[in-house]
Amino acid sequence: MLTDAVREAARRSVLCWLATVDAKGQPNVSPKEVWAIADEQHVVVAHIASPISARNIAQQPQVCLSFVDVFVQKGFKLLGRAREVRAADPEFATWAKPLLAMVGQRFTIHSVLVIHVKSVSAIVAPSYRFYPDDTTEASQVVSGMRAYKVQPAKQENP
Repeated sequence: MLTDAVREAARRSVLCWLATVDAKGQPNVSPKEVWAIADEQHVVVAHIASPISARNIAQQPQVCLSFVDVFVQKGFKLLGRAREVRAADPEFATWAKPLLAMVGQRFTIHSVLVIHVKSVSAIVAPSYRFYPDDTTEASQVVSGMRAYKVQPAKQENP
């Protein structure tokens, strides 16, 4: 389910957005900086400063995690069920391993939000659909770099 294309898009995405809902149906969307695709069915998210996400998952495990490469303007939406694995749990080290590799000593990971992915769907900027003859990944990168005022990196002469 979490194919090479999904993995590559995730690798290029700086943040993901985790949507949860509390017991009363109130939604919460929170950016997550430390996350990884753990295997073909699971995504792991570090609980660094996520008390609302963790509380909501305990009450209502259905979640939506999305990520987009802001330049190419494509990504994926993952729907699934999440659970919290705390630092004292025997399986914590296994789930936290890719996250700890990312943060080292920079952050304390209080727990890991483990998402069992049930479905994956593409996220695509409207330009790809409405202007398919004019829209390419390259043109979207140029547009995104212009919008974000990003300059291409200058290559040094050897």
